[in-house]
Amino acid sequence: MNKPKTKLLSRSLAVAFSVMVGLSSACAEKQGDQKVEATAPKSTAENSTSAEEAIRARFKDSRPDVAIASVVPSEIAGIYHVQLENGPAVYASADGKHFLLGDLFAVTGNGFENLAENRRNSERQSLMSQVADKDMIIFSPEGKTKGAVYVFTDVDCGYCQKLHQEVPELNAMGIEVRYLAYPRAGLGTPTFNKMVSAWCADDRKAAMTALKNRKPVVSKSCENPIAAEFRLGAQVGVTGTPAIVTTSGQLIPGYMPADKLAEIVLKAES
Repeated sequence: MNKPKTKLLSRSLAVAFSVMVGLSSACAEKQGDQKVEATAPKSTAENSTSAEEAIRARFKDSRPDVAIASVVPSEIAGIYHVQLENGPAVYASADGKHFLLGDLFAVTGNGFENLAENRRNSERQSLMSQVADKDMIIFSPEGKTKGAVYVFTDVDCGYCQKLHQEVPELNAMGIEVRYLAYPRAGLGTPTFNKMVSAWCADDRKAAMTALKNRKPVVSKSCENPIAAEFRLGAQVGVTGTPAIVTTSGQLIPGYMPADKLAEIVLKAES
């Protein structure tokens, strides 16, 4: 009497076991598919694009008046270099929720290396190389040119006048001096008008020298690059005059004696 019940129970257990095995296999396959999909890594380009979008959106939502010029990966994984338009560079997290203002340094075997300044040097070098010779007042060596400097100058600036007295010495050492206008008081000021006269003079070098010696020049007006150079100065970090920029993009704020300046320039050119 018990055998039929026993056989029926055995069949029921077998069917249940088969169903459980089938469900387990299906679940395992589904979980396996989900795991592969979840762990598939994004490419570096995808990460950078996603981070840039997040940073731009977060900044725009928080401060619509702050425009971002560029977003690129920094030397630290997950941190992005964000250049603000007409402003400084900051370092932001990938989600744009946090940022740091300041320079990023690398700790090397030769000391601390300012990576932020290296980046600025590269940007300055690119910007300065685009200035046409005709837009500058250039004092060139009589012999071979061994190096050059760009000098943002103000004709009424005392240290600019002092530096100009040493231009012949710089020329003698093979250093070309390329003047750009940076009237500290701003556009439309008396100093600005003097500099317009120098840039519009028949002999621009003579006019520059006269103004640096505090002598008057004939007032002239013409199409000139002074306003553009004033804006360029602000763009490359000029805050006062003289401001010297080497051809490698290094910014040297303030006056520097001719011998020391030549040493820096010639070392960079070697």
